[in-house]
Amino acid sequence: MESHMSTSTNTRHPKPETPIDHAEVHTAHFATRLLPPNTVVVTAQGEIDAANSQELVDYAMRHGARIQNLVLDMSEVEFFGTSGFSALHTLNIRCAGESIKWASVPSAAVTKLLAICDPDSALPFYERLDSALSAVADEPRPSLQLITKTR
Repeated sequence: MESHMSTSTNTRHPKPETPIDHAEVHTAHFATRLLPPNTVVVTAQGEIDAANSQELVDYAMRHGARIQNLVLDMSEVEFFGTSGFSALHTLNIRCAGESIKWASVPSAAVTKLLAICDPDSALPFYERLDSALSAVADEPRPSLQLITKTR
């Protein structure tokens, strides 16, 4: 069982400062920051629940045609419902379909749900933003085998 959680510090990646756009959706706030040449950092704050989880996916993928890397920073999410977890699986599938490497940074609320819903750490989560940025920039994307091969 390989965990994607990492505590390493990497100063090669600057913290994205200026949002290029943002949105208020129900009880959440989303913002997008661009790191040249091809990485987008989407920050989610507030509550992710059934009222806005699909909007999170749509918002995160809005620049999908122009990027190679996506980091979803959820370190300031205060509530994360099961529909948020389903949205992360949808995001995972959409990123795979568009050949986008992605990683995410969880908050304490997200980490609690991941412990229950993703005990094998199948989704790419990292403890720090710089670790997530390093993961999408440097590491090959692990693929999940959905159908077992017959012998």
